[in-house]
Amino acid sequence: MCIPTAANPPDASKSSSSSAPQFHTAPTKLSTLSDDEACKQADNTSEDAASEDGTTAAASIQHDSKITPLEGVKYLYSLALLLFSIVLVISLIFSEATKLSRDVSPYLALFLMFFTLLWLAVMEGQQAALVGLAPVVDHLVYRDSHPVAYKNTQLVYLGNNMDRYLTGRQLMVVLSVFVINLCGSPLPGTADSYFGLPDAMQQLFLGSGLAMILMTAMLGQLTTQVNASHCMIDFINNYLALFTLYFALGIEFSGVMHCAYLIQYGVALVSGEEIKSNEEPRTWVQSIFFWFRVLLSLTVLSFSLAVTLVALFQGKTTMWPNVPTWASLLSFVFLLILVGMLEAMQISFYACAKMKKDERATSFFGKKTGELISKKNNLPAFMIGRQLMVVSCFFILARVTTLDVEVGRGENIFGVSDAFQSFLNLGLHAAFLMTIMGAVVWKLAASAFPKVFFNAPFTYGLLWIGLCLEWTGICSGAWLLARILKRVMKLQYDEVYVGTPEKPVLSKDYLDEVAASRDALEEATRRLEEGRVVSLEEEKAKKGSRNDEVDDVPNDA
Repeated sequence: MCIPTAANPPDASKSSSSSAPQFHTAPTKLSTLSDDEACKQADNTSEDAASEDGTTAAASIQHDSKITPLEGVKYLYSLALLLFSIVLVISLIFSEATKLSRDVSPYLALFLMFFTLLWLAVMEGQQAALVGLAPVVDHLVYRDSHPVAYKNTQLVYLGNNMDRYLTGRQLMVVLSVFVINLCGSPLPGTADSYFGLPDAMQQLFLGSGLAMILMTAMLGQLTTQVNASHCMIDFINNYLALFTLYFALGIEFSGVMHCAYLIQYGVALVSGEEIKSNEEPRTWVQSIFFWFRVLLSLTVLSFSLAVTLVALFQGKTTMWPNVPTWASLLSFVFLLILVGMLEAMQISFYACAKMKKDERATSFFGKKTGELISKKNNLPAFMIGRQLMVVSCFFILARVTTLDVEVGRGENIFGVSDAFQSFLNLGLHAAFLMTIMGAVVWKLAASAFPKVFFNAPFTYGLLWIGLCLEWTGICSGAWLLARILKRVMKLQYDEVYVGTPEKPVLSKDYLDEVAASRDALEEATRRLEEGRVVSLEEEKAKKGSRNDEVDDVPNDA
């Protein structure tokens, strides 16, 4: 019997003895180890965790790479585009050429835009961290050194909170992008007569929205995704991330997104896979409340879809002129599926990041995907290329689905009032539709079946496309910004705290729990064996007693 040795995290001097309830294992197959595996990994991780400097150096060698001259050129021209875009947007705001700056205040618009960008960056990085940390063997190793990160993981891994978080967070992302565009997008006509720039440049940066896309993608999404891909624990060790988690759970509780669960059940039924729940079956009261929210959300979704389809068939959207109706409809369906695949790939890659190679790759394409995504910085590189594809798809979808109905001429969709038609012209129904059908449904499916998407053929193809787009360097500035942010925030790689899937770091509490369970098992086995011996002896005694009684019976014959 081996004696497990505690392997404490480098930044934790001792293990906490708190008596609070501990939900210290994530709901995944890798969360539990056999006693023998725990002992073997304890021996390995004790040596690996002996030196913080050695662990940090090994992690840096694995993830960090030197900047080549070509990469340096990409960084420079990408940052130049970003700075030019920021100057353009800020100038638009103080010229009151955006909706919020014109209607309210340019100072409020500027503050709200950058605050929303900051919050969006937290949302994007937090998702990567919470999904990626799920397969970690022992979350107790960072409980003392990263208490807020520990609160984040214990809350999101409790019951089915992960699905709830993903659902609520997606609507937060869409609303954040809506607010950012409200603050910084140019009003109609601005792109044609501003800054005295050449017409081609005005249309490229302002008319097409490229300035807003670059600023939102690089500042609000990609930089934190790059860091959170490998520095998950440090990234969520703050109260803004914890507040974001509670806020997302609150949005999900409201029920506006509940129709996604109905679609998730349909996916499970078609695939023949059972959706595993980490909670007890609902009571009849909980079931009534749940299905009421599903019905309410489904009503809103159905209305949004009907409005969009009617507008497409009647040619009342902002789709480019001379595009046939059937082409607009096919583009709408194709882009929704493409965005959904990209969203599912993101969840699948993060969920499988901490899995063993032979467990996550179960097919030819799965092995190819695993080999490609494991090379150097290919995971964060794909996230950059993926973000470009997602932003481009959503831009086209916005053109396809945004209504272009002039109010007051009797051409309102379904004959609704002018006030309601003005509300529909804002495009919120399209944003809700894209959130459900283009993101949430796919993310929930990928959260339930991450290995199915990881091993799919289209995953390998889209992975290559994403990597090629990142290679062009248009958003390569995110890499440099991520390096700067990593140094400023002093982010450490996750291997420093939790080890690797093959050699995880185990806390003293975890090892004591394993030892206690082994001792309990041995004690139960010993008592069972003793009980069997006693039972055999009692049985023999009973048989002997019956034989004696037979011998004492008089023989009348």
